[in-house]
Order: sequence, then C-alpha cells, then structure tokens
Amino acid sequence: MFLRTFGWSFAVTVAGLIAAGLIWGAQGFGLVLILAILEISLSFDNAVVNATVLRRMTPFWQKVFLTVGVLIAVVGMRLVFPLLVVGLTAHIGPDTVLDLALHSDHTYQGLTYGQHLAAAKPAIAAFGGTFLLMIFLDFVLGEKDFHWLRWIERPLERIGRLEALASVIALAALVLVARFFAGAHAETVLLAGVLGLASYLAVGGLSGVFENSLEAEEEVEEEAERQGRPLAAVAGKAAFFLFLYLEVLDASFSFDGVVGAFAISNDIFQITLGLGIGAMYIRSLTVFLVRKGTLDEYVYLEHGAHYAIGALAAILLVSIKHEIPEVVTGLIGVAFIGAALVSSMVRNRRAEVPAETGSAAVGAGRGHGG
Repeated sequence: MFLRTFGWSFAVTVAGLIAAGLIWGAQGFGLVLILAILEISLSFDNAVVNATVLRRMTPFWQKVFLTVGVLIAVVGMRLVFPLLVVGLTAHIGPDTVLDLALHSDHTYQGLTYGQHLAAAKPAIAAFGGTFLLMIFLDFVLGEKDFHWLRWIERPLERIGRLEALASVIALAALVLVARFFAGAHAETVLLAGVLGLASYLAVGGLSGVFENSLEAEEEVEEEAERQGRPLAAVAGKAAFFLFLYLEVLDASFSFDGVVGAFAISNDIFQITLGLGIGAMYIRSLTVFLVRKGTLDEYVYLEHGAHYAIGALAAILLVSIKHEIPEVVTGLIGVAFIGAALVSSMVRNRRAEVPAETGSAAVGAGRGHGG
C-alpha cells in the first residue's frame, strides 16, 4: 500500500530533480530539493486535516484529489494564482506580470515580481488567516467524540452552542488585526479577510447541504428510484464541494510558503517545481493516512492538527505587521501533532491494560475452576 500510495510522488521527485539538474545545473538541483523539503516540513498538519475530510469521500474522489487536485495545487495555486495576486494588488496587466515572473531581473515601479508578491502579503495573509481561523473555530466550538485538552474543549463546546459564534469571533479578530496590524493596508486586509470568511462559509456550507442530512438523502434516493435515475449525481455534488473545500484549504496553507519561497529562489519555475514536489508528498500522505486508518487509531491527531491550524491562522494574521520565521511556523505545527500523537498512544495503551487484565483474570478463573 505504501508504494502504491507514494509511487507517483517518488516518480515526480526523480523526474523533477533530474529536470532541475539538466536545466539549472547543480545549484538549481539543490534549490528545488530545498524547496520541496521546506514544503513537506511545513505542511504535515495540512495532510492530517485533509485526511479528516478525505476519509468521508469515495475512493474515486480520493483519486481525483491525488491527480486532478495535484495539478490544481501545483499549476493553479503555486504558479497561476501568485500571478493573479500580483496583477490585482499592483494593478499590473497580464503581459507585464508574466514578463516580471519570467525575468527575475525585470522590475515594474522599481519592484521585481517577488517583491510585488511580498507587497501583496497583507491581503494573502488576511484571506488565508481568516479561512484557517474559521476551520479552527468550528472545530473547537463544535461537538467532538473525544476530548484531548478537556479543560479547554468542554467549556468551548458549551459556548459553541451559540449560533454563528465562530463567524462573529473571526470577524472581531479581523477588525482588530486591521486596526492594530494593517496600518495603511487596513482596507485591503478587511476586504481580503471577509472574502476568506465568505469562501469558507460558501464552500463548507454547500458541501454540508449535500452531505449532512441523512433524512434528505433518503428522500432523494426514494425519488430517484421512482424516476429511474441514479443517486450518484447527489453524491457527486457532495464530494465535489468537499473537493473544492480541500483545494481552498490547501491554498490557505500554501500562500505563506509561496511568498517565503522567494527568499530561496527568484525563479518561478524552480519555486513551482520544488513546491509541487512537496505538494505531491502531502497529498500522498493524506491518502495514506485515510487508507491506513491512522486517524481512527490515533484519535487526538485531528485535535493536534486543528490546534496547529489555529496557530498558523494567528501567525498569518500577525505576520501582516511582524515578520515571523517559517521555521517557527513549522515547529509549532510539528509540536502540536507530535503531542497529539503521543497522547493518542498513551490513551491506546491505557485502554489495552484493563482488557489484558480482564483476560488474565478470566484465564486464572478458568484454571482454578478446572
């Protein structure tokens, strides 16, 4: 199963690094490798959260996520989307943006492509930070089958019964960020943050419409049988919107990495190739976690990933004013997930002890009776 899941990632890695060596030489090979490792190390929590969504999808849509989703992630989010961001925020035409991207020494208004992208960071951080904050809030305020940090999660669950509380908190946080961190970019930050919130509500809400109501699905199934048409269209809509949700989630995680990648290389094709290789592994890891049943076995992993997302959301919003090293972001995510994994292992071990003790007692009783 491991090779079947990661096979394409290994193949893309080999092909990508060979291409990097042939096109840019040893230096390009090293830069692409560094970018790939950076993407993987900073996105493990992304894979865990993706897995919590992907396990609700059929094997077909899991394959779509691993194939079509990779193309969207690599070409769309790591190549085309930054071009659009630069064009929209700097008010530059498509031809000029493409020229800046293809020629790292060219400038427009005294700024290179990478510098224009860095200048757009307030809008990028506000959109991604608000989207990720909503994911975190919906988790901590919602009902859960298991509680990891009970002293935090149980009170938040009770508070979370208030309708639309997550949106209210996110909007309040956005206003505070725009007031104290955004400075001259306050209007841009507010607009981008509202768009991030709207994207989360729209994509998440549409997928929930088709997924969460079992009674409605049964009624549709009965109607479908009467009319002689299959139910796959409804299931397809649910999976499609979950797929869109995953892509926006991936984009929110990748924004900061794309901007930060220009500190390593100014060549957009090196950046796209390196980050693309990393994205392949994150997607393969997501599918592996689903097929292996890891989230069911280690029940606190989902909690750790969501706390990591909450930390990343806060970091993105704070980074509008203050520069935060990417290593800090990566270490925080790894720390939360590592702690959740250890807690899950301790929980599983404690659950096994009573069972083993009970079995031993039964065996001893049988021996005595014999």
